[in-house]
Amino acid sequence: MKRRTFLITTGAAIGATGLFAAGCTTTRPDAPADGSARRREIDSGADGTLTRLYSTARGSRELADRARGILIFPRVLSAGLVVGGEYGDGVLRVGGRPAGYYRLVGGSLGWQIGAQSQAIVLMFLTQEALDRFRNSSGWTVGADATVSVARVGASGDIDTNTARQSIVGFALTNLGLYAGVKLDGSKITRLDL
Repeated sequence: MKRRTFLITTGAAIGATGLFAAGCTTTRPDAPADGSARRREIDSGADGTLTRLYSTARGSRELADRARGILIFPRVLSAGLVVGGEYGDGVLRVGGRPAGYYRLVGGSLGWQIGAQSQAIVLMFLTQEALDRFRNSSGWTVGADATVSVARVGASGDIDTNTARQSIVGFALTNLGLYAGVKLDGSKITRLDL
């Protein structure tokens, strides 16, 4: 009986991994074919994401004004069936202008099922943190740098301890700010668009 359970669980994990990998091609089926159209799509999504963030978390606009750079992933898809993962493309803005396009890929193992879409925003509040990110050939959250997930107090304002970190992360779903996001292990690499 244990062997059968092991085989079923292993088969489900391998199947889920295959389905997830097939769903995470380098471009979505509806993605624009040329680089300039893809950049416009990401930039437009980033604008919408920042607008939602500013209206959801009081103090986030002021934090963004202090940031040396903001990395915005407007649409990160997460899915899992025992083995889970996430995937999305985004833009780094420095001084309000695009300074590069990036891809986020992450994975997890554990009992999970389902799929969701969320937006992720990383604010680099120190020049040193931004420089380390930009000079890396591949940056892993938790290994290359610690990202503090923003905490919002009962008043709806960003917690003052959050504002003192070098990198602050936000996750937004359709319902608003998502406090349960786990970014550690997510790998971020530069895209050639």
